[in-house]
Amino acid sequence: MMKSAPNATGTVPVRGQSPEVDPDLRKAAVAFEAVMLRQLIGEMRKGQLADDIFGSSANSTYRELADASTADALAQRGAIGIAAMIERQLQEAKP
Repeated sequence: MMKSAPNATGTVPVRGQSPEVDPDLRKAAVAFEAVMLRQLIGEMRKGQLADDIFGSSANSTYRELADASTADALAQRGAIGIAAMIERQLQEAKP
């Protein structure tokens, strides 16, 4: 499988993304996907079965930072496809 290089906006083009999308629209769509993924990861993290025996506020803080970083990376790669769907929808709505 061949990997694509990042484009001018810093995102890797994925299936369904049009190369001629407005860069500001793409940036906003990727940022929205990152926010959605942060919330999803945060809610999944709450579903743990037991408390961490070594748990502390420091661990919690670093875990949240790691989750945010993971969400941002997934959004930049277009791994879920939310940004591509938003781009397509808003491009069609443009006059």
